[in-house]
Amino acid sequence: MEAIHIRPATIDDFEYVYQFINTLEGQVFDRSAQWEIYVANASNANNIYLMAWAHALPVGYLSCHAQHLLHHGGLVGEIQEMFVTENGRGRGIGKLLLDRCKEIAKANGVLQLEVTSGLMREDAHRFYEREGFLFTHKKFSFAL
Repeated sequence: MEAIHIRPATIDDFEYVYQFINTLEGQVFDRSAQWEIYVANASNANNIYLMAWAHALPVGYLSCHAQHLLHHGGLVGEIQEMFVTENGRGRGIGKLLLDRCKEIAKANGVLQLEVTSGLMREDAHRFYEREGFLFTHKKFSFAL
């Protein structure tokens, strides 16, 4: 198996992340607004931003935001985005990203990781269940 390198995402990774998020969501977001969000989130010590590389090419990204929640009595991390390129899928890259996220989160005192995944993303649901995540909640949203 080829070497996959997982490292913290940097400001210099923005263009890759921007393309990944556009692909993940099936739309093109305003670049300048995305830049501002990325810079703010990447500089937050409670967030984990990771990039996966293979043969000097970006092949994946994961973001996890942690916050102190009263109803958990401590830090809880929520995976906000995870994307693996089409040619990177099936190579264990998602698992490597998730395993690294778990290591960092645990070292930083995060009690639990959570993920919300859209109803149509059935492959993602199977992946998270395979990785030990339990389906315990329903998420409701309200557009403003």
